[in-house]
Amino acid sequence: MADTSTDNSTSSAGIDLSQFYQVFFEEAGENLENMEQLLLELDIEAADDEELNAIFRCAHSIKGGAATFGFSDVAELTHQMETLLDKLRRHELAPTAPMVDVLLQSGDALKSMLGRHQGSGGAVVDTTELLFNIRAMSSGEAPVAQAVPVVAPAKAAPVAAPAVAPSATATAAAATSGQRTVELRVGPLSDLAQADNLVDLFKEITDLGTIEPLPDAAALAGIRRFKVSTATAESELLDLFTFHVAREQVAFVALADAPAAASAPADPGYGFFDAPEAAEASASAGAEPVAESQEKGYGFFDNAPGAPDKASAAAASEPAVLKPVAAAAKPAAPKADKPAAALEASTIRVSVEKVDQLINLVGELVITQAMLAQNSRGLDPVVYQQLVTGLTDLDRNTRDLQEAVMSIRMIPMSTVFSRFPRMLRDLANKLGKKVELVTQGEATELDKGLVEKITDPLTHLVRNSCDHGIEMPADRLAAGKPDVGTITLAASHQGGSIVIEVRDDGKGLSREKLLRKAREKGIDAPDSMTDPEVWNLIFAPGFSTADEVTDVSGRGVGMDVVKKNITSLGGTVEIDSAEGYGMRVAVRLPLTLAIMDGMSVGVGEEVYILPLSSVVESFQVSTEMIKTVGGSGRVVEVRDEYMPVIELERVFNVPRFDWEHNSGIMVVVEAESGRVALLVDELLGQQQVVVKNLETNYRKVNDVSGATIMGDGRVALILDVGSLVRRSRH
Repeated sequence: MADTSTDNSTSSAGIDLSQFYQVFFEEAGENLENMEQLLLELDIEAADDEELNAIFRCAHSIKGGAATFGFSDVAELTHQMETLLDKLRRHELAPTAPMVDVLLQSGDALKSMLGRHQGSGGAVVDTTELLFNIRAMSSGEAPVAQAVPVVAPAKAAPVAAPAVAPSATATAAAATSGQRTVELRVGPLSDLAQADNLVDLFKEITDLGTIEPLPDAAALAGIRRFKVSTATAESELLDLFTFHVAREQVAFVALADAPAAASAPADPGYGFFDAPEAAEASASAGAEPVAESQEKGYGFFDNAPGAPDKASAAAASEPAVLKPVAAAAKPAAPKADKPAAALEASTIRVSVEKVDQLINLVGELVITQAMLAQNSRGLDPVVYQQLVTGLTDLDRNTRDLQEAVMSIRMIPMSTVFSRFPRMLRDLANKLGKKVELVTQGEATELDKGLVEKITDPLTHLVRNSCDHGIEMPADRLAAGKPDVGTITLAASHQGGSIVIEVRDDGKGLSREKLLRKAREKGIDAPDSMTDPEVWNLIFAPGFSTADEVTDVSGRGVGMDVVKKNITSLGGTVEIDSAEGYGMRVAVRLPLTLAIMDGMSVGVGEEVYILPLSSVVESFQVSTEMIKTVGGSGRVVEVRDEYMPVIELERVFNVPRFDWEHNSGIMVVVEAESGRVALLVDELLGQQQVVVKNLETNYRKVNDVSGATIMGDGRVALILDVGSLVRRSRH
């Protein structure tokens, strides 16, 4: 179907609609996300008109674009959704939970359809049951799953069986309005060839219907009049015509108005449709309907005064006369469109590849600036005052530019959190539980690369809380809790890291059960283990506390993968639990993986970089401050606290040529709730470093998370503080 629509996407005027495909797919994806979010937030007991209007507009926008580009399956499904939503927003029907379920399922089907049209593959989606249920609900009946479509009443929409893509508009319109003959007015035009383009379009796409000029077509200056026989909705024809003439230059009127129009002024205020009474009057009142239309100011845009409702026009069912809509039908809907238009105008779409390229260039600029700063240290500031001042300004501007560019890649956590309400709703219904999701800190920003990689681990943690943590409603009531469980997703900045928490008020972890399961798996688990050590048992490969394996959980593959994925991002996972009260999983991640602030330290002739967010303090140390423990381990006392000492010289086998040199500086670093003291020769300073992936360019190196290029062109290793802390524990 997608291939067929592509073949027919070029009109006779040479306009290739395929060039707009990507914009359509992006906008359709955004509309689907907005629609799903609005449906999840909809208060069924007291639905707000603005919310229903917003949901309707999302479906309407998708339908208009799909019909334009010939995606008939998408147009058909959204057309039926639009019919149901239109009745909801006009209060002809009251919203119910099954309606929300069907609309959510329709959104999922649309995502699959659009993905297939976009070329991502996948099977053809069977929407027979969805279409039947939507039609049943639109008629006020209870939805009944049907294997085959049911023959609808005379005015209901029959199931379209599109053969080629351009017939999408015809099949969708035939479902509501049937074959009819109307008058098409085009103008006023300075170039009448524009009207000929519409004629060519009709003749080329035979499914649109037939068109022929009226005998008195030249009676009005600059206006062409045609007799059109079509089954396609006027709103969809307008979407097609927009590529040839301005939308306000096209109008459909009942064919009976033709004589009156011939005597109209040269520049009348042509509108969309008159009110029902006005339509009847226009047949006998001469030019008065035109004047009335001009006085009322009917327009073709949503924000025009008295704008008609396009969905109602598409749903017209009269065979020969268009079904009109009153001017004052729903003035609130057009007003709600204004903020959205302003918002869209204030943003710009940029591909991720361009942003990545920009970040790489800024990274190279940071390296160049560091090289200039290092080479200028020996200059006399009095002699080279202007040069030194310029380098200082370059340093400041480079940092500001780096922060601005990095902020482009930073996206709010709300983009991640927004996918969980739907998932949790479906999972809770499947498990027979009542769960409420609370989100905090949605505005907290994280690097886009990290957001993409953290989504799957967070999804597993949320599913785990719903499945293992939250109890059944009866069990919660018996324990003195409300029957609705709460899962909280929270994000916050702490230092140079972001902390994402998944909390629930369920039954928590059972120490005895974990120890018993661990021993059954052959894991050494003595009773002397501390609570945090017992909680960390769930990260063991193949470990699961589920009593039986279901399609939700119990296979023992999940939490170990979660920890592995988060650790690979330079993050850590912490668990806290209280049996009977709930559980908290905290994920700590760096804000970005591209550029960071670091402290450079010297060991022999080598330079190492410590993430500045991990550095606690540094101090001079004397030999007598270091104590030996157990014959090999060494510790240092810092304010009544003993810390393990790690000599970077021995860890990395740094060659030493000044044999009598003694390292006299210690840097205290912190990671994974532990602190160690690193023994170094000197502190070289603080600077921004561009993180390069060492594993991609070379291979995995223990205790090293990456590398960077220094100002003098040398490569410096960025130390993995978490790995060093774990080394000290062993």
